[in-house]
Amino acid sequence: MKFITVENYEILSRKAAAIIAAQVIAKPDCVLGLATGSSPIGTYKNLIEWYKNGDLDFSAVSSINLDEYTGLDGENDQSYRYFMNNNLFNFINIDKSKTFVPNGKAQDIKAECEAYDKRINEMGIDIQLLGIGLDGHIGFNEPDEFFTKETHQVTLDPSTIEANARFFQSIDDVPKTAITMGMGGIMSAKKVLLIANGSAKKEIIEKAFFGPIDPKVPASILQLHPDVTVIFSEN
Repeated sequence: MKFITVENYEILSRKAAAIIAAQVIAKPDCVLGLATGSSPIGTYKNLIEWYKNGDLDFSAVSSINLDEYTGLDGENDQSYRYFMNNNLFNFINIDKSKTFVPNGKAQDIKAECEAYDKRINEMGIDIQLLGIGLDGHIGFNEPDEFFTKETHQVTLDPSTIEANARFFQSIDDVPKTAITMGMGGIMSAKKVLLIANGSAKKEIIEKAFFGPIDPKVPASILQLHPDVTVIFSEN
């Protein structure tokens, strides 16, 4: 495991973007595992800038996202498909038909999860970008009595709902369930890049990476991965 502490969010974002950019340059047809939320926005801005400067080419890149709220389609401005389009995909030359996000409006959620796992297994993930919740969740894999391997529907923890309420008009508007890539999909990635910023994340980072491996701290499973980079900034 490689642990990098930086001074601020801007440096964190540049370093994370540089790691992803190196993957794209080394393997132009790579598969990127992507994340949403506030943490990766700066990383995506750097990738967009470098693309516009002619330094990166995403034309052969594919992507697989971690999760999506159930009940929201890609046109909903709070969906993660919408987030990805408006924070990255619309501004680079990636083929959107090769960008995959779980279908939160699927009528058969179980079948959608099974199909998503099949896609992950067939495509493989070269590098998986992750954030981390204050309760240690990665994707929407919440604290539990066990690690769930497969893509699955999850009932969101109240702390996760509260943390995501800032993106909605009120906490009552936050979906209570989501589809998330399971730990098997995340751990199958050849490389993992986890980013975290803010002093509030310091305690959970210490628990996840320097404490026991425990499904009640979901990110702690990453201690078992052979190639993990963590970038952390308190500011």
